[in-house]
Amino acid sequence: MLAFPAYDIALLTDRGQRDTQEDAIAARVFDAAKAGYVVIADGMGGHDAGEVASGLAISSWRDVLDDLLEDGTPSQNALLDALPLAAMQANINLAGHLEKQQGGFRMGTTLLGVLLLGSRLFWISIGDSPLYLFRDGRLVQINEDHSMAPVIDAQAKEGLISAEEARSHPQRNQLTSVIMGGAIPKVDCPETPLDLRPGDIVIAASDGLQYLDDGALQTILREQGENLAQDIAYALFSELVKLGDPDQDNVSIAVIKPASI
Repeated sequence: MLAFPAYDIALLTDRGQRDTQEDAIAARVFDAAKAGYVVIADGMGGHDAGEVASGLAISSWRDVLDDLLEDGTPSQNALLDALPLAAMQANINLAGHLEKQQGGFRMGTTLLGVLLLGSRLFWISIGDSPLYLFRDGRLVQINEDHSMAPVIDAQAKEGLISAEEARSHPQRNQLTSVIMGGAIPKVDCPETPLDLRPGDIVIAASDGLQYLDDGALQTILREQGENLAQDIAYALFSELVKLGDPDQDNVSIAVIKPASI
């Protein structure tokens, strides 16, 4: 687990019950620019594929964002342009890697990048890695879920399938957008920021965290909300361990608490 001083940010990652770790996560704070970021990539394709894809996404993000933020105080517009640019660069780098491999080699990755500018939060999201806001005791996912889960849940609400059928649907985790070196069907990158307030908690994670349902996550945050980000991250992970799911996926968690900066 790593913690960062300018914002209260903690990172945690674990392999879960999988043979390999295909998640990648990074964060950095830039005091001069009063800015910071968290980036998470959840790779697909197995050993030497998913982990390479997620690693390429993280390095592409850092190459683009670090150059801008190390210069001091780039404009908001320049930083907003950098979010899709980082995703495009990740896609280009992944395509270049695939060209060097034997035919039929497939891999991909989600990308969730969170940019903090003072108390403003921007994000870019491709895939199903969730971004949550906990405010006033209530948990809400604020980014789009690029999987079949929202479609299946809508069918359950309409009474076309049961709630249990929705939860166990075999296509539930099928992605509708992902970085794979080709066209990216959906990108969630709002131009309007989320204005963070005192007491807010932001959780960015790979979908391995969603082995806990929203009710369980909300309960943990209500109980741990006054604690440090690292304590909240550990409490979330501990609950996953306690759950003991034999199919537990890789999990990466970033907890972000706004501070006076």
